[in-house]
Amino acid sequence: MPALDCFVDTIVPPSLTWESSNPTNTKATAAVDFPHWSITLSSTLYCIDGWGEPYFSVNSSGNISVRPHGAETLSHQEIDLLKVVKRASDPKHSGGLGIQLPMIVRFPDVLKNRLESLQFAFDSAILAQGYGGHYQGVYPVKCNQDRYIVEDIVQFGSSFRFGLEAGSKPELLLAMSCLCKGSPESLLICNGFKDAEYIALACVARKLLLNTVIVLEQEEELDLVIDISRKISVIPVIGLRAKLRTKHSGHFGSTSGEKGKFGLTTAQILRVVKKLEQAGMLDSLQLLHFHIGSQIPSTALLSDGVGEATQVFSELVRLGANMKVIDIGGGLGLDYDGSKSTESDISVEYGLQEYATAVVQSVKYVCDKKGINHPIICSESGRAIVSHHSILVFEAVSASSYDSPETSSLGLKYSVERLPDDARADYRNLSAAAIRGEYETCLLYADQLKQRCVEQFKEGSLGIEQLAAVDGLCDLLTKALGTANPVRTYHVNLSVFTSIPDFWGIDQLFPIVPIHRLDERPTMRGILSDLTCDSDGKVDRFIGGDSSLPLHELNGDRSGEGGGYYLGMFLGGAYEEALGGVHNLFGGPSVVRVLQSDGPHGFAVTLAIPGPSCTDVLRVMHHEPELMFENLKHRVEEYLQNNDDGGMSHASLASGLAQCFRNMPYLSPGLSCCLTAATGNNGYYFCNDEKFTSASDSVVSEDDQWYCVA
Repeated sequence: MPALDCFVDTIVPPSLTWESSNPTNTKATAAVDFPHWSITLSSTLYCIDGWGEPYFSVNSSGNISVRPHGAETLSHQEIDLLKVVKRASDPKHSGGLGIQLPMIVRFPDVLKNRLESLQFAFDSAILAQGYGGHYQGVYPVKCNQDRYIVEDIVQFGSSFRFGLEAGSKPELLLAMSCLCKGSPESLLICNGFKDAEYIALACVARKLLLNTVIVLEQEEELDLVIDISRKISVIPVIGLRAKLRTKHSGHFGSTSGEKGKFGLTTAQILRVVKKLEQAGMLDSLQLLHFHIGSQIPSTALLSDGVGEATQVFSELVRLGANMKVIDIGGGLGLDYDGSKSTESDISVEYGLQEYATAVVQSVKYVCDKKGINHPIICSESGRAIVSHHSILVFEAVSASSYDSPETSSLGLKYSVERLPDDARADYRNLSAAAIRGEYETCLLYADQLKQRCVEQFKEGSLGIEQLAAVDGLCDLLTKALGTANPVRTYHVNLSVFTSIPDFWGIDQLFPIVPIHRLDERPTMRGILSDLTCDSDGKVDRFIGGDSSLPLHELNGDRSGEGGGYYLGMFLGGAYEEALGGVHNLFGGPSVVRVLQSDGPHGFAVTLAIPGPSCTDVLRVMHHEPELMFENLKHRVEEYLQNNDDGGMSHASLASGLAQCFRNMPYLSPGLSCCLTAATGNNGYYFCNDEKFTSASDSVVSEDDQWYCVA
């Protein structure tokens, strides 16, 4: 251990270090204990083989490698993530695209592989157990409503009838539009709280031959379904969301169980069945839905919930309902930290195959016991489908460091002599403890000396030069004893609130790893601080329970090209983008400014700004509402041009759909909506079709594009 001027030479013998007297204090230096570093050690350090399998690994260059086809990826098919980032971010004059970081890098091939892997897992379980039904999943678009993600899922899943789930009116509009190009058998599951317009849209989707199921979240929604379906002259397919007793105790289980937010109790289910029977619509009841919470930790809990739900399903069959589908909801979890633990909200003990096997076994067992046909199994596994394919890449632009000021023997002696008597006494006690080798006592006296001097500085009896000298002295001491805080703050070009809101909001942890230099030994530990001025704008908790992350020196880039230090956040493809902007495509609320007034009402509204329309929030996620409307309009003309069933004309329906795009996403009061409003024009808004010019034909203002006259 290097000698320290004047003082430290006497208090810390060169033969003794703090680490040698405390052999268990190795966590802070774990990354630097190996004399020869390797990519294997980096994979172990960051647990890449745990959370990243089979899509991410470290290549021979020390960079993160993406395996787009999972385990089937050939060596020449692997993608160097750093090369992607450099290609995208390098200036155009250097052959790059000039895209500024931070950036989200998406890999559609990974998305396709996740879909196929989930389907294969259920197909294998069904075949192995002799199950009589089939699996038919849906993607809940709330996980990430980005246009290209949703369109990719419809395209990739078309061959095995993979569908979509919507929980709001704009989500339903985009699902309807996308599924026009999907399999006719793909399910369109309509969840969430519903008003008249939502239900009318779902009925229209059914009329357009989309395989739509309206899932009742509340008992009161049934009256709307019966009334609106009759007005539109369509026979709806209805599902029930059951409020099960089964729930898990983790953070994501709070919406499940007997007191959960959504779903119908057993008494409510019975009343719904009776009302459907009285309306002559019991055959319309065909699906049972439930959800026991995201990130279900174990297959034991999963089997318990699926078994309970299948009992409810079998009872509905006994009561005469035309039951065909059991929708097990979401809950297929991800192992974010690679630990395969059941005691954590960021880990699960199972993989895709174990999950599918548990579901199929549980449904089959109850159905066989009750003597009923095996239903179609549907799941809404959004997190497990989209999380892997999206990587948030950002750059560390600087790192804080604190170098203790150099203190000469003469300067230290001068500073000590000018300390007040009580502070000099602390110094003498510190020196004596050091000579005796009492290192714990040294730290106590050093802390006492520092705190005393701080108080004296606050009182004005100690100069700033003396305070700085004492700070430097104590820093030298803690470094010599190995107790100095080795954690640096790395400043990253990112907003935690925008890009990683779940970390800030619910303490969700994601794997964060340098995407290059993984063949080098990380010599620092750091936390990440974003560009915002908020104290919460930092990442100081990491997978594995660590409060800091092993990192490299920023000036350690070996390329000689002045390259930056790039980090990647993985498994964030679900929820983070939507939560950071327009979760569930609801957008922001309207804004009303009100002042006190001497008028008859006592106040005056001085400003009223409507909230974003469905069109506005769809555009945020890169959808093109004009083209979506054209898709739906063509669907209307294709299937309703010879409509003589007493329902609606294709012109009036087109007008109603256009008005839906203009309306706010939030629930509206009352039973009326633009699709069923009695306006004297067959119950629909009139709209001039000339206003709906295709975006490919001309460019017009939004007001002209979406203007309708009531």
